Parts: sequence; C-alpha cells; structure tokens
Amino acid sequence: MVLSHLFSSFRCGRLALLLVLAGGCTTAQAQMADSIRVVAPATTKPTAAVPELPLPQASPHALLVQTIGLTDVTVDYHTPAVRGRAVWGQLVPYGQVWRAGANENTILTFSDPVSLNGQAVPAGKYSFYVLPKSDQDWELILNRVTNHWGTEGYDAKADQVRLPVVPEASPMHENLVYWFSEVKPANARLNLSWEKRTVSMLIETDVHAKALAGIQKVLAAHPENWQLLAQAADYLVQNNIQAELALQYINESLRLKEAYTNTWIKARLLASKQDYGTAIVYGRRALKLGERDDPDFKTRQPNMRITLTEWQSKAY
Repeated sequence: MVLSHLFSSFRCGRLALLLVLAGGCTTAQAQMADSIRVVAPATTKPTAAVPELPLPQASPHALLVQTIGLTDVTVDYHTPAVRGRAVWGQLVPYGQVWRAGANENTILTFSDPVSLNGQAVPAGKYSFYVLPKSDQDWELILNRVTNHWGTEGYDAKADQVRLPVVPEASPMHENLVYWFSEVKPANARLNLSWEKRTVSMLIETDVHAKALAGIQKVLAAHPENWQLLAQAADYLVQNNIQAELALQYINESLRLKEAYTNTWIKARLLASKQDYGTAIVYGRRALKLGERDDPDFKTRQPNMRITLTEWQSKAY
C-alpha cells in the first residue's frame, strides 16, 4: 500500500497540476512528489570557471590619485580611444547618461568631505557620470551606487549631486584622460578630456580644520616640545588664521626654549596684527640669537633684514 502510494506520488510529480485537475492524484500527493523531487541529490557537477587569456584591453584601466591639502582624491577609470569615431552627440549621445569612461563605472573617492563646484559632498566612494544635454549644456553626476557596469541599472534617485557645467574646447585627446590642475593646499580642479572637449569641476577641502585637529592631537601628546609648538604657530601665521591660538603656541614655545626660529615667528605674528613696534623688537632679538647660535644663519639673515626694514617703514 505504501509503495503504491509513493509510486503514485512520483508519477504525479511530473505533471502534478494537470493530474490534480484531471483527478489522477490528490493535491497532497502532488505536494509530496514535489517535496521528494526537491531534496533528491544533484546529478550534475559545477561548471568549471572558463580560463581567460592575459590580453591587453581596448580601454585600459587607469588610476589617478591626488592629495589636495590633507585630502586624497582618487579617480579609478578606463580609457576609451576615439579611433576615428565621432564622439560627442554620436558615440556619446546627447541627452543620455554616460559612464565617463569605459567598462565598469568610473569611481571617484574622497577621503574627507569636500565641496564640488560649491556643493557639499560627504567623504566616500561614488560612481561618476556625465550627462551631455547639448553641445554646451552638460551635467556632472555623482551617484552612490558603485557596483554597476557602466550605466546599466543607473537610478537617478541614488544621485548624490548634479553639477551643471559648460564644456570647453581643447586640443585633441585620442584617449580619454582625467587630470588635475591648479592644485593648492585647499583646492584643485579635476578635469576630464576626450576628443576635443574638456570639462572640469572645482574640488575644495577644509584643510585648515583638518590641520588644526591634527595639530591639537599631536601637541596634546607632546606638550613640552618647543619645536612642535613653534611649527604649529608658524602654520597659523602663514595662513593668517587663529591669531590668538598662534600667540598661545609661540609664547609656550619661547617659555620652553628661546631660539631665533621661534622668536622670529613671534615677530611675524605681531607684524600680522600690525603691532610693528613690538615686532621689530622681537625681530632684532631673533637676528642676535641667529648670529650667536646658528652657523648657517648667514643665508637667512638678508631676507630677515629686508623684512625688518619694511616693518620700520610702517611703524614710524
């Protein structure tokens, strides 16, 4: 009886639904047959991975890294070539989102929060796309999904930011290339050039905030290091920021050790606050200390004297 029931169940498994409707087996028998079929051991082996030949890519991989101040910016992309084709408006159609490279997504990575053409973008990794609407109306797009193949699966809802830009005419670039220009401590331009077009965006970082956080962390661990205190004050004086904090640092540095270097930093700080009379006093003191303590001081002395002369013209 049991064997007969099992045979009926297996027979029903192949056309369970049709047989239930035809009355050849019960619904319970059909479900049992399906259950038995699911747990049956597999008879096929996994397919082995197909080997690939190590051949050059038509659009080679490229990696560009630039440090802007204290922030690392990375562009990971592939470089298509023109190869005699009409690019803008044809190979890259107007009105369609383009991967801004070839093969996988072009990826931009920022180690810290940045501003792109004035719009804030959190630190992280983004897919980079370009939307050329017409010859002179483009958008640069950062998207939070980074595992697509080109634009497949692209969803505007995941866009982090869109930046309107106007492309510029440029010399011929057979291969697409990303490059940085106008690199400064707090900002730089990232450019994309291909064929005879270039688009760019301004990347800005809050370098002073990050530098100050690092300064405070190091000084907290080494509060008695007069050279580190002087270096911190010098950074603030050079960038004309946090004058009161710079004064605190340089006074502590001088308390620990008086040298011509930290004395001259205090002179410059006072001059930046337009206290030229007191700056001259500290400047002259720095000259005496340098002449007494540093055998290489002669190379720096002329510029210091010129600066003192400038302060004297402003003080009197």
